[in-house]
Amino acid sequence: MTILLANAAAILTLMLLVWLISIPLRNVSIIDPVWGLGFVIVAWVTYLMSVQTGEVCYLLPVLVAIWGLRLFGYLAWRSWGEEEDKRYAEMRARRPDNFWWISLFMVFLLQGVLMWIISLPLQLGIPRNPGVVNVWTFLGTGLWMIGFFFEVIGDWQMARFKANPENQGEVLNSGLWRYTRHPNYFGEFCLWWGFWVLSISAGGPYWTVISPINMSFLLLHVSGVTLLERHMRKDKPKYEEYTRRTNAFFPWFPRTESAAT
Repeated sequence: MTILLANAAAILTLMLLVWLISIPLRNVSIIDPVWGLGFVIVAWVTYLMSVQTGEVCYLLPVLVAIWGLRLFGYLAWRSWGEEEDKRYAEMRARRPDNFWWISLFMVFLLQGVLMWIISLPLQLGIPRNPGVVNVWTFLGTGLWMIGFFFEVIGDWQMARFKANPENQGEVLNSGLWRYTRHPNYFGEFCLWWGFWVLSISAGGPYWTVISPINMSFLLLHVSGVTLLERHMRKDKPKYEEYTRRTNAFFPWFPRTESAAT
């Protein structure tokens, strides 16, 4: 309970700080890079509090740190100097006079609550693992490695594609993007199932499966695939053809023209 409360306080402090910074910038998008950073803070607050009372394995917090700091750095680099993301700009346009206040609840505190819930496997699993190595350890680490590969390589391929002016208005359909329309989201999916498997490997509660289930739902139906594809279909005429050939989420070989039609 002490760890849960400490992490709730840490997340609340982080969200309030980022919200205050967003007001003069008039840019709520700065919350996006902080998403990964928040989980790093939670993992290490949990580890440092747990290690005071006994031996605690550092594998899970280290893997969270590698993922979260990489994501934080990439999203901060990608958004540096850019205008506010379309999602938040549309919300601001609907409530121009008081969005600075509404954003505290609709964006920052909402993401803080989600962060606290999704991080439950970290908060409850890290303290219970003194360094046990079993089949779950290898399965969880394997899922993490697959997820990290898809997320990092997918982001790198997209960044390289966008850096070429000749690709303006085009659709990336090579590399990992040939097998899934969202390799980075699929990678995030694998990562969180890997975190959960690692959390239960030495006695973490199984009911924390609500974490990867919630993350999977968000990626597939809320802020991930569904939202992005709505914008892609509107902005890129060639995207419709791409969707007929390429799986939306789980990687698989592209369909032939005859199968796609």
